[in-house]
Amino acid sequence: MTGYDKPLPKLNSDTRPFWEGCKKHELRFQRCLGCGHVIWPSSIICPKCHARDTEWIVASGHGIVYTYATYHVAYHPGFLSDIPYVVAIVELDEGPHLLTNIINCRVDDVKCGMDVTVVWEDVTPEISLPKFSPD
Repeated sequence: MTGYDKPLPKLNSDTRPFWEGCKKHELRFQRCLGCGHVIWPSSIICPKCHARDTEWIVASGHGIVYTYATYHVAYHPGFLSDIPYVVAIVELDEGPHLLTNIINCRVDDVKCGMDVTVVWEDVTPEISLPKFSPD
């Protein structure tokens, strides 16, 4: 797990619970205790009802490809060996849309509406990245 040369997330008080969950291979999101809306990205208030009471939940890790792009150019040197690769927005069963990668399939096989499940890439001792693979 040494030598990871791609950009890594910067943890702060707002994002730390999400990334701590990822380290444990759990997708964690806030849920509003007022209206039940699953909040992403995390916030101090619910964007739907403006309530301030939330809880952290663990998502199922299942969703569908909402939209995607196949990259044929590495815009950062760390991605050069991955070309071509898929960057997608996955709509999770719980509602949030997560920007991620689709892996474990040919790039030509990725389709909108495709069922996917989270898989984990442990890139450093502190960071595990959620990526998605076809069901």
